[in-house]
Amino acid sequence: MDVKKLHEVIFEADTPMGKLFDVILLIAILLSVGLVMLKSVPEIGLKFATSLRIAEYVFTALFTIEYVLRVICVKKKMKYIFSFYGIVDLLSILPTFLELLLPGVGSMRVIRIFRLLRVLRVLKLVGFLKEAGVLRTALWASRRKILVFMGTVMVLVTIMGTMVYLVEDSAAGFTSIPRSIYWAIVTVTTVGYGDIAPVTVLGQTLASIIMLIGYAIIAVPTGIIGAEIMKATNTNTQACSNCNYDTHEDGAGYCNRCGEVL
Repeated sequence: MDVKKLHEVIFEADTPMGKLFDVILLIAILLSVGLVMLKSVPEIGLKFATSLRIAEYVFTALFTIEYVLRVICVKKKMKYIFSFYGIVDLLSILPTFLELLLPGVGSMRVIRIFRLLRVLRVLKLVGFLKEAGVLRTALWASRRKILVFMGTVMVLVTIMGTMVYLVEDSAAGFTSIPRSIYWAIVTVTTVGYGDIAPVTVLGQTLASIIMLIGYAIIAVPTGIIGAEIMKATNTNTQACSNCNYDTHEDGAGYCNRCGEVL
């Protein structure tokens, strides 16, 4: 199998072989994460120690082969190695190799920490879902609007928190402007811890206004992101062999990011 075909199988979930590869890898990841969970149960970890260790070596070998193949079939190898998923791939196989290289120190705290890093394999599940890619694209496309919206909200809670501080007595818990802003944030997000609350009529009126604004605030980012999701649904998961960007419009002939032929 040539490198181009290998890249198609490993990185492109729209092809039959790519779908099969993702399903197999998905099952392996779920089983390996389940293995980590089972080993954390003292009774199971002691009773089936040998079987669990053998299974761990099998999964480590499988993920090591997958990691090496991914490095081989990408053009910019260092970019993949230091990418988010490249680091996740490496961290998912590193603990077992560390235990093999450092026998007898499996009970050390640092080794236990490295063991728990295997749970990071579950982060790779997000990459297998087209819907996850659509959501990621929608969030990135709406980032400026969301930032402006969040800035507006911060200004709002600062003003409302300051106003409540001016009208409420410190005995009610509004001892400073920062604490009053904290109350405004808790109120506008409809969390409502109840640790501090206004007691005056004017303070309660301001609280009612903030509560109503809070419900409206929830709807705004939903509409912004929803509109971007509608745009992002008309894409496929064909990955660029040059930069690994995997969100292109259906029928696209060139990569949206680097211009490479798809």
